[in-house]
Amino acid sequence: MRTTVGVLLDLKTYMGIAKGRTGNERIALYDRAGNKCGIKPFYMCLRYVNRKSALGYFYSNHKYKLVRKNIPRVTHNRAITLTPYLKKKLNELSRYSYVFNRQNRYDKHLIHHLIHKNAHLRKYLPESTKYTRKQLESAMSKYTSLFIKPTNSSVGNGIMKASKQAGGAWKLHGVFSKPKLVSRKRAILLINKKVRNQSYMIQETIPLATYKGRPYDIRVSVQRSESGQWQITGIVGKVAARGRHVTNVAKGGQVKRCEELFKLSGFNAAYMTEEIHQASLAIARHLGSSLPHMADLGLDVGVDQSGVIKLIEVNGRDQRYSFRKAKMTATFYKTYETPIKYAKFLLKK
Repeated sequence: MRTTVGVLLDLKTYMGIAKGRTGNERIALYDRAGNKCGIKPFYMCLRYVNRKSALGYFYSNHKYKLVRKNIPRVTHNRAITLTPYLKKKLNELSRYSYVFNRQNRYDKHLIHHLIHKNAHLRKYLPESTKYTRKQLESAMSKYTSLFIKPTNSSVGNGIMKASKQAGGAWKLHGVFSKPKLVSRKRAILLINKKVRNQSYMIQETIPLATYKGRPYDIRVSVQRSESGQWQITGIVGKVAARGRHVTNVAKGGQVKRCEELFKLSGFNAAYMTEEIHQASLAIARHLGSSLPHMADLGLDVGVDQSGVIKLIEVNGRDQRYSFRKAKMTATFYKTYETPIKYAKFLLKK
């Protein structure tokens, strides 16, 4: 009998298992990896987890079966737990199972602060500060272009960009349905109105390298491996849609292999890839030493027009579909296999 490892899913994904509709979460790849590693994935949802058992799905005889089973000793968390109820349920589960990626949504300003504490890693950080109206006014005097980001969001939601134009007007992205030119005073009023009492941060714009006139950044999958150490599972480029201020695929961004992007930008592809690997590993190791249970990250890394590397943000639950869209099938599978291998490592411990 193969050892069981829990895979914790959001309610919508969990409910879609019986219908074969699990969205971007390709759970069949966990099963494939489990077969290879001698592991049996058990798909759970916090709503159906009791003190020591859970109602969940096993894949058996070419179909998913709903069964009640004891809580596995190790669980890979793929659920977002933001409500008090879900946080309480996750804490209860964690008493009986080692849950890795227990927290997978991190405050962006906290991540910036933790990395900034490491003198060797500061060079990878763009200038950033917590949002206040006073800081916004100061940043608009200091920079000609800046981003205003919610500190706890994903897939590019809520991000604004302000860029100074010739003549003193400011071009705003993410405030109206289309970019719009306004005065400096009105830009401050509009941004402040949208932020309201929410937690935001201000970040200088990185002059990103471009592909056919559109800026791009790099998604880096950094995961703990079967040895418990961090590894680079894959990297892929994300090119902003024409007229867009973010590169997120969910916002129309296009995926491209990094080799193609680097060559068109005039960079040495092998050198740039290695530099991104080393920077990403150093960041993951540092964060992993400060934040418990961290094991699976998606880093967004920018390369400016001079080839300088800057960290844009850290995602605690990488959606992974960028690799699938880029037809990097082997890498896409590996992003599912690696957490299963890490779970096996934890079981041996």
